[in-house]
Amino acid sequence: MKLTLAAVVLVATALLAGCKDAGPAKPETTAVPDSAAALTLTVYKTPSCGCCKKWVSHLEQQGVVAQTKDYDDLSGIKERYGITPQYYSCHTAVSEQGYAFEGHIPAKYIRKFLAESHPDAIGLSVPAMPLGSPGMEVEGRFMPYDILLLHKDGSASVYAHISDAAMQ
Repeated sequence: MKLTLAAVVLVATALLAGCKDAGPAKPETTAVPDSAAALTLTVYKTPSCGCCKKWVSHLEQQGVVAQTKDYDDLSGIKERYGITPQYYSCHTAVSEQGYAFEGHIPAKYIRKFLAESHPDAIGLSVPAMPLGSPGMEVEGRFMPYDILLLHKDGSASVYAHISDAAMQ
């Protein structure tokens, strides 16, 4: 019993020593989550698509958390999020807010879109698979492309024109 009581006194003394006044208190800082680091996308892709895997790598290199889900047929996913066939590409990503990102969109434009207000939009699309876009890199080759803003009414407008690889 004496050993146990001595151990309790020793531990209590050590804990209280850490509570001594070390001078004026430092102001508390609250860590504000970095919205850029906190971006998570669910990426729907086919299991065998190599460029989809490269695009996911692009996202991850840009600090995006990409949770991949493989499906043999993505048409149901695209329909669920309101993406019509003329805007299809090989994969569809969905943000936690429910916005859809179709195709090889550079991560920085996804972040930009999510930081803005788009009440009439369902998301962004890079239709087809433009050469030189993230995941479609071929050394020395680049094809300018548009990132489209997809509207809830089924229409689209140009969100950004990517004229060279440095803009990605």
